[in-house]
Amino acid sequence: MNLIIKSLLLVVLAVILQPSKVFGQNNQTQTQLKVKQLIEKRAEYYQLTNGELDGYRIKIHFGPDKEAAKSVKNKFSAKFTDYVIHEDYQLPNFVVLVGDFRSKLEAFESLKKIQVEFPNAFIVKGKIKLK
Repeated sequence: MNLIIKSLLLVVLAVILQPSKVFGQNNQTQTQLKVKQLIEKRAEYYQLTNGELDGYRIKIHFGPDKEAAKSVKNKFSAKFTDYVIHEDYQLPNFVVLVGDFRSKLEAFESLKKIQVEFPNAFIVKGKIKLK
């Protein structure tokens, strides 16, 4: 009798556990499919935006004189070697921007270091490219 109960219990457990195995595999397949879709959407977004994201930069110079902008850029690159420097022309000014920061806090930390040499520097929002 005890053997019959054990056998019956094993059959019941097998029936109960089998659907969870099937559902577990189904959930894993769904998760993999969703991850693949997210990767595809991110690649599509990256293509549409040319890899640019919303972020922050530090503006260290703007003015109508191109030579003054080049001078500021050279002075900055001599003092700070670990920042990317961007030159831009925004009618009617030549602009020198530095850094590619994802958060304002990150930009603010760098701003405090930069303002020692460039006291008029300030943070601006814009499109950035990450490495």
